Amino acid sequence: MHNLKIDIYLKAIFLISLVSIISAFFIEYALGQKPCNLCLMQRIPYGLSIFLIVLNFFLRKNEQFIILLLTFTFCFSFIISFYHFGIEQGFFEESASCGLKNASDIISKEELLKQLQILTVGCKDVTFKIFGLSLTTFNMIISLIFVFLLTKIFKNYEKLKK
Repeated sequence: MHNLKIDIYLKAIFLISLVSIISAFFIEYALGQKPCNLCLMQRIPYGLSIFLIVLNFFLRKNEQFIILLLTFTFCFSFIISFYHFGIEQGFFEESASCGLKNASDIISKEELLKQLQILTVGCKDVTFKIFGLSLTTFNMIISLIFVFLLTKIFKNYEKLKK
């Protein structure tokens, strides 16, 4: 019999990840709030976690390895959101990743001028808040909680599996 406690934790992470992705798309497309490049990057770990958890529930193989991958995924999420939070608060300078949308596609000065005319959202510009906190702040908190939870599950996997 498979451990119910691990399943509950993974289902909770799956549900929170799914709600996070749906909320991000709702805020972007329904409410018209444009995300910056780092905001878009912060969606990747949630999509990846959804994929890994679905894979785990269908295959039921290498669950401990998938938990480790999820831990690294949310470590990456925490690092990106911490960096983004630092930019929002003025602790860090905006990097090139916060600027032009497709810098690799620019091969002429006309294309560069076109890109400069497109309004892009800077990473330090907070366009949407909930309870006075940016979505980056929520992402940072959620990612940190997931890292601690997944680390605990990974370290105690053999005990939890019984």
